[in-house]
Amino acid sequence: MEHLVQHAVTTIRERFWEPLSLDELARSAMVSKYYFLRVFTRVTGVTPGRFLCAVRIQEAKRLLMTTSLTVAEIAVRVGYSSTGSFTRRFTELVGLSPTHYRRLSLETPGEKREPARPEAASAAPPAPSAARCSGTVTGVLHTAGTVLSPVHVGAFDSAMLQGTPASWSSVTAPGRFTLTRVPAGTWYIHAVAQARPAGSAADTEPVPLTATAGPVRVKDDTARRIDITLSPPDWSRPPILSALMDLDPQPMAA
Repeated sequence: MEHLVQHAVTTIRERFWEPLSLDELARSAMVSKYYFLRVFTRVTGVTPGRFLCAVRIQEAKRLLMTTSLTVAEIAVRVGYSSTGSFTRRFTELVGLSPTHYRRLSLETPGEKREPARPEAASAAPPAPSAARCSGTVTGVLHTAGTVLSPVHVGAFDSAMLQGTPASWSSVTAPGRFTLTRVPAGTWYIHAVAQARPAGSAADTEPVPLTATAGPVRVKDDTARRIDITLSPPDWSRPPILSALMDLDPQPMAA
């Protein structure tokens, strides 16, 4: 039934600004909505509603970076009737407000930046828990291509790469990584980099590489070791939403 999910994902990507419902997506696949929901979630790792929201927010990020449209205009273009609802959702999933994301994305490389602080209270893990109970996640990153950027690795509370991580690190090349002070709990380890495919020419356009491991259970004062392999995302992967992974991470470190 994977082809039904792929058809639904194509529909979402092509008509994300429309009020697509679970019933409509299930009808187009000619299955019951309950069966469709189970299959879609198993294949993509998220529900159809969350996938749709991710596609909308990803398009909003693109418009913020490449156009002069106002936040209100962008909200309408990606399917939101309320600018306030759009701003709250964007801030929760990206980790920055739309205006803050636009300001950071438009700054020139090397320019001194104002420290960016997560603006969604729900996006960050509770500080008291992180201070009292935390562990360490270590592992090795693998890839077949030539990595052209730092590899950003973080512990997130969702299988979808969204919000702000509980702990993050950047490494200059595939190899060993360490995430320290990861709060006790269940996390997903996400990694992102830009790379040139193996065997391609030096002027080949870089492609994104991603990897996800989890759920990973972290206990107090313990270390977990995992191996993850970076690869180009396929059609079933929801878009990357966290600003930490597609902007220079230094402003997010504060």
